[in-house]
Amino acid sequence: DRLVEPLLGGVYAGDAYRISMRAAVPQLYEAARQEPSLLAAVRAVQRESRRAAERAEGEQPPAFLGIRGGLGRLPQAVADACRAAGAEVRTGSRVRRLERAADGWGAVVEGPEGERSLTADAVVVAAPAPAAAELLRAESPGAAAELAAYEYASMALVTMAFRRREVSLPAGSGFLVPPVDGRSIKAATFSGSKWRWVAEQAPELTLVRTSLGRHGEERVLERDDAELAALARADLAAAAGITAEPVDTLVTRWDAGLPQYPSGHQARVGRIRAALGSVPRLALCGAALDGVGIPACAASGRSAADQALAEAGQSSKREGRESHV
Repeated sequence: DRLVEPLLGGVYAGDAYRISMRAAVPQLYEAARQEPSLLAAVRAVQRESRRAAERAEGEQPPAFLGIRGGLGRLPQAVADACRAAGAEVRTGSRVRRLERAADGWGAVVEGPEGERSLTADAVVVAAPAPAAAELLRAESPGAAAELAAYEYASMALVTMAFRRREVSLPAGSGFLVPPVDGRSIKAATFSGSKWRWVAEQAPELTLVRTSLGRHGEERVLERDDAELAALARADLAAAAGITAEPVDTLVTRWDAGLPQYPSGHQARVGRIRAALGSVPRLALCGAALDGVGIPACAASGRSAADQALAEAGQSSKREGRESHV
């Protein structure tokens, strides 16, 4: 309740009693099968991590990695790289439906210019499970039914900027809050302590980010932004003694942002992939499958792109034309 739940439940904004250990922390799961206790399994994973760093002739990597300027730069960099390679990126558009054609796919897209049809040799569906279910319902009802059964958690972030001279933070980069404590916030991050570039960007300020909400506990998110900020400030005062008035506050809401990985998750993913195995030139990727973190999502996207390009390329090669995804 005071170690596993805040750590694992915090990452997925879920209930650690329902989360699949095998899907959420596969390294620890495999180690736990070999070791006599969970603590011994954790130590085994740590030893292997140190050995990997030594084999790479490098130092132990830091616990947290990020991007200078914030992770929000990542999708923009991907879009820029795609455009530089000749791709067209359309924002403000929604795919209403997919239709299989003899030589690929058709997509009905609704955008600023109205509704129009696009054609492609192959399609990669990179969308949350409910949206993917709607797009796949006609062509793969089995996969769509599995995707429609996913549950998602909503959460909100309250980011506060304080005058540095008015606050004194505890050591470390933040803290997690066990749900059994009955507090509103689930975690707090001392952004300047965790990311050096944040402290360098505004040396006169101290930024603190708190999170609220988790699967099954979304009622707190029905409050307006001012109420959420007040709850966050009250919990920060109780936990870390931070009572100063922030100079600015930003509330960011992530509605249905985190897919839940209950026990049996990997079997569900296996059924989805088996159902899509008979659908040509279509690949599926995203946080709902093999991990919610950026490395897992990037790997999922690369795998789906490789699959789509391979299938489209094989068909186009036989037909002597270029392929488009």
